[in-house]
Amino acid sequence: MAEFDIERAQSLDGVPHGFFGHAGQGKPNTHQFGYGGDGDTALIAQTRAGAAQALIAGGVLAAPHQVHSPDVVTVTDAWGDDAKGRPVADAVVTAKRGIVLGIVTADCAPVLFSDQDAQVVGATHAGWRGAHSGVLGNTVAAMEALGASRSNIRAAVGPTIAQASYEVDAPFRENFAAEDDCHFSDGRDGHWQFDLPGYVAAQLAKTGLKSVELLDRDTFSLPERYYSYRRASQLGEANYGRQISMIALPQG
Repeated sequence: MAEFDIERAQSLDGVPHGFFGHAGQGKPNTHQFGYGGDGDTALIAQTRAGAAQALIAGGVLAAPHQVHSPDVVTVTDAWGDDAKGRPVADAVVTAKRGIVLGIVTADCAPVLFSDQDAQVVGATHAGWRGAHSGVLGNTVAAMEALGASRSNIRAAVGPTIAQASYEVDAPFRENFAAEDDCHFSDGRDGHWQFDLPGYVAAQLAKTGLKSVELLDRDTFSLPERYYSYRRASQLGEANYGRQISMIALPQG
C-alpha cells in the first residue's frame, strides 16, 4: 500500500480519519487526489482508493463532485468513484460502516465531523461561498437526520489557506455583513486579509457545536505538503492539484 502524508485531529481520536497531503515515500507532489485537471484518471482513482484503504480495510470511497454549493448528500450506498457522474454536492454524511467519506480541497477548508455516540460522520468542502451559503449548518442538520446530536458532534478544520496568505479586495468583502468584520484585517490599500478558517469556525459555532478544532496548517505556505490554488496562480503554474480529507465509522 502507498505511503501517505496524513494529518489527524486530536478531537477525532478513535474515528478513522485523515487530512491527506500530496507527499509520499518522502517525496513531494507524489499524490494527486483531484479529478478535473491534467493527469491519468485511472491513477488518480487508484490513489483515492488507496487512501480510503489506508483508513479502513475494505473501505469504499464516496466523494461528491464539488461545486461550492450548500448541498449535502446522505450516503447509504457508495457510488463509483469515477471522474464524471458522481453526485453533485459539497458535503457528505453517513451512518453506514464501510463507507469512507471524502472531499478534495486546495485552499478551501476541509471539515470532518463525528458523533461517536450516534455513529454518524460527515465531511464538508467549505470555501467562503459554501460556508457563507450554509453548507456547514446543512451538514450538521443532515447528520441530525441520521440520529446525531449537535451537542455531541465534533468538527475538525483541516489544512486551509491562512489569513496572512489570503488577500481579498472590496468586491469580495461586500459579500459579508458587518458582524463578520472580525475576520478581516487591514492589508494594502483597498485590500484585506481574510481569515477563512476563523470564519468557518465561527459558522460552526453558530450551529451550536461545542467542539471545533483548527489544525492550523496553511496550504499556501507549505508547498512541500499541500497544493494551493492561490499559490499556483501567483506562480503561474499550470498544474491542477488537490488534497483529500476522509472520515469513516470505526469497523465493528
